[in-house]
Amino acid sequence: MSLEANKAIARRVWDEVFNKRDLALADELVAADAINHEAPPGVAARGPESLKAAVTWLSAAFPDMHMAIDDVLAEGDKVVMQTTMSGTHQRPFWGIAPTGRRFAQRHVHGFRIADGKVVEHWAVRDDLGFLQQLGAAPAPGRAPVAS
Repeated sequence: MSLEANKAIARRVWDEVFNKRDLALADELVAADAINHEAPPGVAARGPESLKAAVTWLSAAFPDMHMAIDDVLAEGDKVVMQTTMSGTHQRPFWGIAPTGRRFAQRHVHGFRIADGKVVEHWAVRDDLGFLQQLGAAPAPGRAPVAS
């Protein structure tokens, strides 16, 4: 597949599955034996069900969740995306009671595409900054001023 075709598949994961909550589309975009290296706790890390579970899990806590695509790069069978997940903490998440706070969390996602489907997924997220925005982790303090 072309680099543009691979980028389009990765974009559809965000635009249509995450943002429009079209879970059925995951079956078209994700291979049955795909590996999600970032599967949520307690969720199977294989196939389209892993993607469906992640969207369901996140949108339960953040019903207005949106995944903005900030940049997309592709080479060979790999696609890397910089994204920003934003929303409002309206239901429990990771054992944290709803705070009503808005957040914007930066992510970098990597996909490997084969035969027109996602076959592997990785991610790096700013989880500490995310927890600080929710008020669940202290903001970094300032060093004492020397006298």
